[in-house]
Amino acid sequence: MRLTATTDGASEGVAARSLLDERLLHELEQLHRTRHETFLYGSDEALRHHTERSAELEAEYLRRFPNRLVTAGRTRSGARAREAAARIEATPR
Repeated sequence: MRLTATTDGASEGVAARSLLDERLLHELEQLHRTRHETFLYGSDEALRHHTERSAELEAEYLRRFPNRLVTAGRTRSGARAREAAARIEATPR
């Protein structure tokens, strides 16, 4: 397993390409779960590292799963349809 390193040579974890699919998903879930807190309260260095690691893991996921499932509700047209349905529901009858 190859480790990534900081500019001073310290280890920062397993390289995304070396992770098994299950571990890659776990790492992504952890990063997404902690993003808001890191953004609000983390040091500049912590935020930089979090951003870089997120980009590395997300790029690896997209490389492995280029045809991943995309739900209609998570697209622009799906968002527009939700907005239109909400407007219809809010209109008095």
